[in-house]
Amino acid sequence: MAPVYIGDQTRDGLGGGTVRTLSEQVALETRTRMLNPKWYEGMLEHGYEGVRQIEVHVTNTMGWSATTGQVQPWVYQQLTETFVLDEKMRERLARLNPTASAKVASRLLEASERQFWTPDDKTLEALRRAGEELEDRLEGILPEKAAA
Repeated sequence: MAPVYIGDQTRDGLGGGTVRTLSEQVALETRTRMLNPKWYEGMLEHGYEGVRQIEVHVTNTMGWSATTGQVQPWVYQQLTETFVLDEKMRERLARLNPTASAKVASRLLEASERQFWTPDDKTLEALRRAGEELEDRLEGILPEKAAA
């Protein structure tokens, strides 16, 4: 695939723009937005819509992988650890927007199936279990601890 470059002109007045590869830009946006507690906590203040925006970002990241192959595997690993494998965060997302939270887990599993990243067996199994739990929740089947 041909390399993709992004021109960042957002730093107006500070000596011009910056040109980055798509891989660098995705990594930067992942660190400054998706993995930045200030950003995702701000999103979660918006409740249902905030979780939907997190899911949209994960879906867009997959799109970049599918069309350019320029998303580094650590991006998926960190998204998985932050939004799905962290039990408290997974519960928050599911409570605010069960559909979008289930889609986040589903997209991350799909990224693994499409070989955009290769999680270790332990991570993959934990992601599958979490995804099943989120799907069950969507179908109205609550985990035993939540039902008690």
